[in-house]
Amino acid sequence: MTTMTETLDTGTERASAVEIDQVSKVFGEGPGALTAIDGMSVSVRPHEFVALVGASGCGKSTLLSLVAGLTRPTDGTVDVGGHRVAMMFQEASLFPWLTVGANIEIPMRVNGVPRARRKERVAELLDLVRLSGFARKRPHQLSGGMRQRVALARALAQDADVLLMDEPFGALDAMTRDILHDEIERIWRERSLTVMLVTHNVREAVRLGDRVILLSSRPGRVIEEFTVEEERPRRIDSASIASRAAEITDRLRAEVARHAG
Repeated sequence: MTTMTETLDTGTERASAVEIDQVSKVFGEGPGALTAIDGMSVSVRPHEFVALVGASGCGKSTLLSLVAGLTRPTDGTVDVGGHRVAMMFQEASLFPWLTVGANIEIPMRVNGVPRARRKERVAELLDLVRLSGFARKRPHQLSGGMRQRVALARALAQDADVLLMDEPFGALDAMTRDILHDEIERIWRERSLTVMLVTHNVREAVRLGDRVILLSSRPGRVIEEFTVEEERPRRIDSASIASRAAEITDRLRAEVARHAG
């Protein structure tokens, strides 16, 4: 039986913010069916930053879609315990005809937030992502990094407890990406968010994650988990991060080679 369950608020914090239990996802039917995820189980603690890495096509993005409720598992359960979930994609996907402020307001409009409160909230969020004074700008007037900050503010406008990030830094240059790493870490701490990040960049995963989960080639399964114990703040070019990333990369290469063989 496939279910998406919620836990009532009892005044105590659950042991996990996201619980994925023996989840499988199959696309299509019959001989052409494609199994993207097979019997995957992942538990994410409240306020934990978890990074998911694996070869292309291993089901990382599919897993985030399941947690976000954008699609449902074929088998197994995804339990977010009643937490609010927001998702941030690789592309900022801002509406070009709207101002920055109007783009951020979209989820609040959907939720019926009064206009005055929307304006206040936009100002708060722009300050949080360090874009104060940009509410009246259009997306084309912003750099790629700034557009991603706006996308982050729009995700946070949903007052989510769980933030899902699907390669949001992949299209950015190295310096912009490094700056945004610092920013997302700061916001994660300030807002006590639970974050699940999908990335192809193993160093990025180690730089940001409390834990790195390595997925197998299709169909996606959890094959190993790595706890990142380096103290924060971290630098992506530090020797300790490079060493840990190399260890995970070697394991990933072995998995890719096994699948190719």
